[in-house]
Amino acid sequence: MAVKRTLRSHTCGELTEKHLGQEVTLCGWVAKRRDHGGVIFVDLRDRHGLTQVVFDPAVAGGESAHESAGRLRNEFVFWCKGKVRRRPEGMTNAKLATGAIEVACTELEILSEAKTPPFAIEDGVDVAETVRLKYRYLDLRRPEMQKALVIRHKFVQAVRKYLDEQGFVDVETPILYKSTPEGARDFIVPSRLNPGTFYALPQSPQTLKQLLMVSGMDRYYQIARCFRDEDLRADRQPEFSQIDIEVSFLDMESFFPIIEGMVARIWKETLGVELKTPFPRMAFSEAMSRFGSDKPDVRFGLELTDLSDVFAQSSFKVFQAAFEKDALGRMGSVRAICVKGQAEKFSRKDLDDVTLTATRNGAKGLLWIKVQAGGEMQSPAAKFFTEDEKKALTAKLGLAQGDLVLIVADRNKVVFDALGTVRLDLGARLGLIPSLADGARKPAFLWITGFPLLEYAPADKRYYACHHPFTSPVPEQMEWLVKGEKLVEIQAAAYDLVANGTELGGGSMRIYRREVQSAMFRALGLTDEEANEKFGFFMEALQYGTPPHGGIAFGVDRLAATLAGVGPIRDVMAFPKTQKGHCMMSESPSTVSPAQLSEVGVQLSPGALKALEKAAEGRPIEAGPGEA
Repeated sequence: MAVKRTLRSHTCGELTEKHLGQEVTLCGWVAKRRDHGGVIFVDLRDRHGLTQVVFDPAVAGGESAHESAGRLRNEFVFWCKGKVRRRPEGMTNAKLATGAIEVACTELEILSEAKTPPFAIEDGVDVAETVRLKYRYLDLRRPEMQKALVIRHKFVQAVRKYLDEQGFVDVETPILYKSTPEGARDFIVPSRLNPGTFYALPQSPQTLKQLLMVSGMDRYYQIARCFRDEDLRADRQPEFSQIDIEVSFLDMESFFPIIEGMVARIWKETLGVELKTPFPRMAFSEAMSRFGSDKPDVRFGLELTDLSDVFAQSSFKVFQAAFEKDALGRMGSVRAICVKGQAEKFSRKDLDDVTLTATRNGAKGLLWIKVQAGGEMQSPAAKFFTEDEKKALTAKLGLAQGDLVLIVADRNKVVFDALGTVRLDLGARLGLIPSLADGARKPAFLWITGFPLLEYAPADKRYYACHHPFTSPVPEQMEWLVKGEKLVEIQAAAYDLVANGTELGGGSMRIYRREVQSAMFRALGLTDEEANEKFGFFMEALQYGTPPHGGIAFGVDRLAATLAGVGPIRDVMAFPKTQKGHCMMSESPSTVSPAQLSEVGVQLSPGALKALEKAAEGRPIEAGPGEA
């Protein structure tokens, strides 16, 4: 019979001893069913929790419900009615909010039956991620997945409320927009109404939010959808969300407290954790020198030490090569990590693994030294060190028996990339890094400032923007950019907010004078014609009175993962894609019909056709007749 009454009076995580004796109605999924000698127990689950429902033929009116309960299996959906009663002595479950009560069912209706799921709907399930993604709607039933999505929801609501209180206006910007170079490939969309032309999905609303400042909007924010066609990894997805914020008439010193207040509100309302503000700050140069990273995890030591002075006169060719000047006259360095008293924990295989970590991050190799009794140095490279160098090395690192030294010599970027990653590897091996859950409740926040504005690529013989081409130099170096002088020395008025070694957000003060923006494009190798073609509308806008402005963007997915204490951002996204950009559930991307291709004037290349035929196991794929 159809249910003609309220489907549920309470959720499955709501009932406690204060509801004893009340008649209630519940709905949900069968999490577990147990038949104990004629009495059937069912754990009924919804996203709010679990309630134990008892089907006992001895309960008045429960005979029919008990008979129907015999059909229940895991993941069946049912409605029930019954009275709340106390669980028997010794049968309570202190781990559940509802663990002191149960519902004695008198009426039952099975609303939907279920096939046997491909994996158990429970936390900590041991199943291939591809299977989880294929059946994502089942994966999302698991409590830990629902908890992550609820945390994401709560923190986004906290952001909206806080920014509204601070006078920010939520403004939507277009999804179909112009292709602009912002560091990654664009997803392009052909226009049917304008044959041969294309939209691009925005990598970020960068120029648009700056134009909103030109418009006088003053304080803007948006939970913006962004798209980047780049190689993926655990913390990247082709589509993602960011908290996009832009303000006018504020400098860094007055902007930081607003952002710190927002982050503090997020942690307070999502996790109930009080954060101490203001957050510490660290210069980019110090972060790289001490930690080999511009997003350092400062919760443990193992800091880098510069040994260039120790080995400045070394005859060892590896060290000599590091001191050779590059095209800009810069030398590299010799740097080390000293692991105090832990040498015996590293076998030769362990050291080979650490060396592999270094080489995978650009190093040509990694030198290791184990300090033996009496200060003797065991190392494949020990024969290249003079006695004076050994003494200087011992003094600088304060070496003692049982210490392990790991050295990389190269260009500074290579040294930092290699040792910065090795440091994190060592932190994990030695158990120095708190768990993700602990990190969520005790985050170590840090502002990184003083980034370089431009980076020179010798292979390309050109400069690239370290952030994006709209980032302003610090005011005192503005004229260097305009004159095209000392480009590699210019600092950006940019900043990143880091927590536990993860960049949560980044931003900058923006260029708001046309002549400075033109100089920036010239520094990046764009001709006036190229700049006008790509950014003509923006350059035009800068001529109509542009206020000083700046902003920041936070990755919603990364923030949610940090708060939820999980690793990959896929675990806080409802329907993510694989590292190859596939949606296992919907089997997209997928082919479209020749007619659809023809409508937008697109024809598949021979290479694309071959790839599709291979994917379709040899079935021929017809190309659309439109021109490429």
